[in-house]
Amino acid sequence: MATTGTDMSRMREMNQLSIVWALRGNPPSTVTELAGRAGLSRPAVDVLVQALVTDGWAEVEEPGASSVVGRPARRFRFRATAGHALGIDIGVHKILVMVSDLEGDIVRTARRPVDPEAAPEARLAAVDSVIDEVLADAGMTPSDIWAVTVGVTGPVDATGRTTLFSPLPGWHTTDPAAHLATRFTCPVQVENDCKLAAVAERWKGVAQDADDIVFLLAGLRTGAGLILDGTLRRGHGGAAGEIGALKAVRWLTAPDHLESCPGVPATAGEAAAWVFQAAREGDRDAKTAVRRYARDLAIGVAALVLALDPQVVVYGGGFSRSADVILDPLRRELTKHCLRLPELRTSTLGDESVALGALRLALDEIDSRLLRDGLAAPTAPRG
Repeated sequence: MATTGTDMSRMREMNQLSIVWALRGNPPSTVTELAGRAGLSRPAVDVLVQALVTDGWAEVEEPGASSVVGRPARRFRFRATAGHALGIDIGVHKILVMVSDLEGDIVRTARRPVDPEAAPEARLAAVDSVIDEVLADAGMTPSDIWAVTVGVTGPVDATGRTTLFSPLPGWHTTDPAAHLATRFTCPVQVENDCKLAAVAERWKGVAQDADDIVFLLAGLRTGAGLILDGTLRRGHGGAAGEIGALKAVRWLTAPDHLESCPGVPATAGEAAAWVFQAAREGDRDAKTAVRRYARDLAIGVAALVLALDPQVVVYGGGFSRSADVILDPLRRELTKHCLRLPELRTSTLGDESVALGALRLALDEIDSRLLRDGLAAPTAPRG
């Protein structure tokens, strides 16, 4: 059967992509090692990897001092700085922006507090300012960014808006993707913060070994993100996991037990933090408040566990700093309701989880475009 030039060109491109995947996430490798990973012949890989170096996708690793007699084999590494991804967390109290290279290594991070009552225009202006700061610190321009993902509070629909509800004032009328598209030519996507935190836990957090995960965002607001069969689940309208909207679940009122605990001094900055510390020290009223909070929290968690049967439930969000006093009563409550109790783990990513999940989705978008559109030569190495 005759093969067209177009087919041969595409085959070469796919073979180059296979070398890129063989380079990524691995130490500097020889042509022989790359051939073994990619399943291609050594002479073919030799030609392909040289082309990748010329195009800026790979770099030659200069050999160091060696006791081996003779010329050492050249090694090649993926040029992770060929492009970058941007992850943005637009929260109630903060803006957090992270830049990573194509391997997912963090290059720069910048954050700024924001007024919880800030209007959309002021909040977006703060986002712009933090982006300017992080790009300037990294010596980059918007053209160096290949994909952007934004995390926001509230379920995100197909248009990138939070039309159902959001605690951010006026945010249901805001289009953050359109706002950022005025400065970035790359794809910009918007996703719910709980969902992004779930993605981060599987990527860099405590659930890297799991494919079925419920991430629980626990704080004055409670939400959940779901990963099933290794895939983030959004639902038809982006509202998957929003079980707290059902009043019978009692997620909306669960933190009230902490806020109304007897004995909280007027000088306490955060009532919940005071209650958790008092419970840790054995205070009876505080321990009762925590137990009641865990009881109400368990209703929604049990509903998700019974419906999805996850391997892991990750307890994250602001209250996760006090998981040592929460998880035991939560586990006891879940035992009353669940046929099978999943493993409960505490997030270690802190308040960076949403921005990290945003980075992961941005990197996935870059990978998807590489597979779909092929390997156009990236920006040439600087210096």
